[in-house]
Amino acid sequence: MSSVDSPSPPDLPLLRAPSRVARLVGCGPDHAGFRALRAGSGAQAAQKGMSVVEVPLMTGLNFGGGSEFAAVALWSSPPHLLLIAAVTLINSRHILMGAALAPAFKGKPLRQVLPALFFMCDEVWALAMQEMRRKGGVISLRYYAGVAAPLYLTWVVCTAIGAAIGPVLGDVTRFGFDMAFPAVFLVMLAGMWSGLRAALPWIASLIAAGLSVLYLPGAWYVPVGTLTGLGVALLLADRAP
Repeated sequence: MSSVDSPSPPDLPLLRAPSRVARLVGCGPDHAGFRALRAGSGAQAAQKGMSVVEVPLMTGLNFGGGSEFAAVALWSSPPHLLLIAAVTLINSRHILMGAALAPAFKGKPLRQVLPALFFMCDEVWALAMQEMRRKGGVISLRYYAGVAAPLYLTWVVCTAIGAAIGPVLGDVTRFGFDMAFPAVFLVMLAGMWSGLRAALPWIASLIAAGLSVLYLPGAWYVPVGTLTGLGVALLLADRAP
């Protein structure tokens, strides 16, 4: 009896729906953390004198949570040199993050790659890297857009809401909003854990920033923690086998 190959299932949009659901489920925890995180950031920015228009404009054009928290913490009008230097240092991590995603974007036109990199924040990058590991170094731009677009919209809308209600709420740290930022990053670190060595820059940055809070005035913990993490990462890269 000759064997008969089973016919391939038809490529119908309905059959591709689970992959879309997977994208939403995969970034669901980030959405939950984002709402509290961004609302708290918007409220803090409003308390520093930013308007309901200026806050979402800043978050929409920058789209980098760590640097925005630093900018709000150091905010003055006009912005001083420490603020500009701290934001530049914090956002410099995107150079390495973009380099890590470069193999997945190889062969794709710049008109697709450059917008994708604009929408790359820490959470989008982490989910994209996990997808690359699952797919053997390949990532679909449709998957990437399915993760990035909802997070971006959540980011901008929630900061605007936070800016609107911030003056009413007063000090948002009373409600624990300031813990949303470290909580999101701890979840990301746990999901990407690959050993103590890879986490050393995070740990060194945490210790240095904590000591700066205790012994240095103002917001010096931002550049101190950033420079310490970058320095440790460079030392580890030089000693890599």
